[in-house]
Amino acid sequence: MNNPLNDAVGATGKVRQAIMVWDMPVRVFHWLLVVCFAGAWLSSESERWTLIHYAFGYTACLLVLIRLVWGVIGTRYARFSQFLKSPKAVIGHFMAMLRGHPHHTVGHNPAGGLVMFALMLLILLIGLTGYLSVKEFLGNLASEAHEAVASLALGLVIIHIIAAIGMSLIERQNLVRSMVSGKKKGMPEQGIRYPQYVIGIFIFLGSLYFFYLILSGYFPSLTQ
Repeated sequence: MNNPLNDAVGATGKVRQAIMVWDMPVRVFHWLLVVCFAGAWLSSESERWTLIHYAFGYTACLLVLIRLVWGVIGTRYARFSQFLKSPKAVIGHFMAMLRGHPHHTVGHNPAGGLVMFALMLLILLIGLTGYLSVKEFLGNLASEAHEAVASLALGLVIIHIIAAIGMSLIERQNLVRSMVSGKKKGMPEQGIRYPQYVIGIFIFLGSLYFFYLILSGYFPSLTQ
């Protein structure tokens, strides 16, 4: 049986195959952020789960800060310079999709990269407004802003999920699965050489430890 990842042929006539695109830090960030965002949302209405809510929220902010650093020093497709494009490039990407000629990029496409970066900024803003709400700064304004930004972020997450499904159909490859395996279709020379497994493991363990510290009340200045 032929591997479906090997059935596409590039413009040069070469066979596209499964290559490593997403390094381990990117994948760890992505899935831990999914867990933290969902956990924070589900625990937001219960007073019994207040510390759990704080732990998920602050851990999400820590993950974003790590991702911002990795976006500068990380591997090829993790870097912001690879996918953060000008407004003209983003509009061009949308227009190409409407014409039925989407850009098949190995990493994030211009629109996807913009949504991902906007979501990271919103999560930091959620964390900031949440902190201000805990400290009772600005009265109810901080709490209202916290809820409003969280709702905006949820809307963006839904758009991201729908876009991932749509692009999976257009590109004929499972983009969700690629964020698990790290592999997408492309030319052999386009793949990254070092998936950075050790750094990914450190990020995973460090995030879990930070979550535990928040949950155990080790940083009272953040939760009281």
